Amino acid sequence: MQKFLVRRFIRDYERTEEPQVREAYGKLAGAVGIVTNGLICAMKIAVGLLFGSISILADGINNLADASSSLITLVGFRMAAKPADEDHPYGHARIEYITGLIVSILIIVLGLQLLASSAEKTLHPEPLQFSLLSVAVLVISIATKLWQAGFNRKMGEAIDSAALKATGADSRNDVIATSAVLLSLLVGKAFGIQLDGPMGILVALFILWSGISLIKETSDPLLGLAPDAFLVESIQKRIMEHEGVLGIHDLVVHDYGPGRIFASVHVEVDANGNLMQSHDMIDNIEKSISEGLRLHLVVHMDPVDTQDPLTQKVKQQLNQVIAETPEILSAHDLRVVSGCTHHNLIFDIVAASGCQLSDGQLKAMITTKLQEMDPMYNTVIEVDRNYAGDIF
Repeated sequence: MQKFLVRRFIRDYERTEEPQVREAYGKLAGAVGIVTNGLICAMKIAVGLLFGSISILADGINNLADASSSLITLVGFRMAAKPADEDHPYGHARIEYITGLIVSILIIVLGLQLLASSAEKTLHPEPLQFSLLSVAVLVISIATKLWQAGFNRKMGEAIDSAALKATGADSRNDVIATSAVLLSLLVGKAFGIQLDGPMGILVALFILWSGISLIKETSDPLLGLAPDAFLVESIQKRIMEHEGVLGIHDLVVHDYGPGRIFASVHVEVDANGNLMQSHDMIDNIEKSISEGLRLHLVVHMDPVDTQDPLTQKVKQQLNQVIAETPEILSAHDLRVVSGCTHHNLIFDIVAASGCQLSDGQLKAMITTKLQEMDPMYNTVIEVDRNYAGDIF
């Protein structure tokens, strides 16, 4: 069914990297959620009122919140697809993350409400009125929610959408909640044991745990999540494939939402080479990677002196020190200014992820080790923090 709906209502459905296709996926998922949740909500509320079942009525209200979540998802994808403007030059794609966060918060709110009502039912149990119509409605609801969970999960995976994945997880939780209501109804009919309250408490705790997990998943990109390791490795590999590149460093990746990735990197070239050829190579790197990985890349060219003997000696010694210092990931931008009484060593170091030492402690550590090799060394060190994982 999911494939049929996608092929029927989404043009160019395979080009999921295109903003308009992502918007179409989100709109379709939102529309399907509104229709299906609206139907089962109406059935449950009608049955709950007809037979005086508070649990079924509450489950129906839960589905009403699901329909509202689907509406939020639909609006969120529509707003995320808005083009960049003067106030938002990087576009509006992060609204999709905010949408997922709102859905996650709704899950927690409903979990708390279910926990409170379940505790009340546990303390003051009430007999449930059994009816085959109630059972039929709950079974239909479970089947629908199972389909919804799979549908939203597949749609979310197709376009890598945290919002749709959160909606799929919410549908999965609804399956558990409705199954608990159905089980309580059947057990009450067969044995006269009221399990509605205790079962509801267990379901509410599970829903709360799921909601908290989803908040972390949807808020991480807003807080500044580390870039995907595969993307970082792909950028590194593609740059190093160009003849004339000596090394790269200071890669920074900014994620402004799906399809809105901006990156910058420093590329080392031979200072004694042809400047125009190096500049042309940098332009080719920017163009090929931006088009190949569907991001916007800006490259800064760093000249490296490959012929000065003292610079090469210092580079070898510095690499040795870095290899013996786990708190430091790498060093770059080395320049050596030689003199009669001392040599100035000017370079940057990259602190490893999780390094607890201050910039001053790191500088002092490197300076001490280098001066043990040669007392004439005077260091001028800039400490960089790692923004692309421990690859660089």
